Amino acid sequence: MLSWDEAASTTGIEGRAHPEPMLEPDGAVASLLEGGSAALPADADRHAGAIGIENLQMGASRVQVDDKQIINCKADLNQLVPFKYKWAWEKYLHGCANHWMPQEINMSADISMWKDPAGLTDDERTIIKRSLGFFASADSLVANNLVLAVYQHITNPECRQYLLRQAFEEAVHTHAYQYCVESLGLDEAEVFNMYREIPTVHDKAAWALPYTQSLVDPDFQTGTPEDDQRLLRDLIAFYVVFEGIFFYVGFVQLLSFGRRNKMMGTSEQIQYIMRDESMHMNFGIDVINQIKIENPHVWTTDFRREAHKMITEATELEIRYAHDTMPRGVLGLNANMFNEYLKFIANRRCSQIGLSELYPGASNPFPWMSEMMDLKKEKNFFETRVIEYQTGGSLSWD
Repeated sequence: MLSWDEAASTTGIEGRAHPEPMLEPDGAVASLLEGGSAALPADADRHAGAIGIENLQMGASRVQVDDKQIINCKADLNQLVPFKYKWAWEKYLHGCANHWMPQEINMSADISMWKDPAGLTDDERTIIKRSLGFFASADSLVANNLVLAVYQHITNPECRQYLLRQAFEEAVHTHAYQYCVESLGLDEAEVFNMYREIPTVHDKAAWALPYTQSLVDPDFQTGTPEDDQRLLRDLIAFYVVFEGIFFYVGFVQLLSFGRRNKMMGTSEQIQYIMRDESMHMNFGIDVINQIKIENPHVWTTDFRREAHKMITEATELEIRYAHDTMPRGVLGLNANMFNEYLKFIANRRCSQIGLSELYPGASNPFPWMSEMMDLKKEKNFFETRVIEYQTGGSLSWD
């Protein structure tokens, strides 16, 4: 069973010291290809390691396991093996095995219920639109940060392999929200522009913006304690906060529809999305913890205090969002239940990255959430699909 909220992985996370990489730039690529040698451009060393063969040196030594690092590695990043972080490769394989597409989920019952004036209450309709509005902008923001910033600075090929899979999954999630909006006949402009129109949706998106500055900063590069901390801070913002806290009110709300046999297609989409996001978060937590092991100088008292502050701010924003979307009790839920739940989640996130709990004694009022990750408990994952789905490796060509 894949836990929706597993503790930080320790299996495979390496704590060994890392020697200096064996492949160091010593000439311009064009000059080497011509058989000559030349000095790198003045700013090339700052970008060295983006692919690891900025300087394609004939006869260079083969990459060894100990040449690999999560950040600041200048070994050849085109060589996937030998694996150093097997947990990253295993998560990539799990992601591939969990492949799904939004249009494979039947939305006909949802459409009928949504069009029926008596099918849903106004409060229930508000929850669905707010959730789709936040998720649509959030997954787009995550994808942009992932592709344009994080991928460049994570200098390990097996981790990058997972990041590529995650980027595809973020695209699938955005597709799923669009598919739900289109199927239900919602106002597309209202839903996709909600982060500019609804304060509690806006506030969560706006909170993340300071942690996306690496997207537009051409001069940012890890390699100093300050810049290494900047990347670590951004990773905490997106993996621990955005995917690990900001999504969970919407997850509980939309999955509660399915538990009451309402909006089953939408709920099923969210169930698969939550499974993906859980793995994204756990991958990010493993990356964060590995960076801490390899760069202990970044995990200072001041930085830990700042991380606590980030998680506290996020918890308060998500509690406000819960109260805004649920002014009255609905679906067997009420806003006050989320006060406790989000503090419980915040404690989990703190412990997963080695911080002390912020809210000692907080408990989980929704124990059923952990069961939702095991899709086989209630049904076969593919049973609602129009056609049987098979991965390429299992297709019969007879």
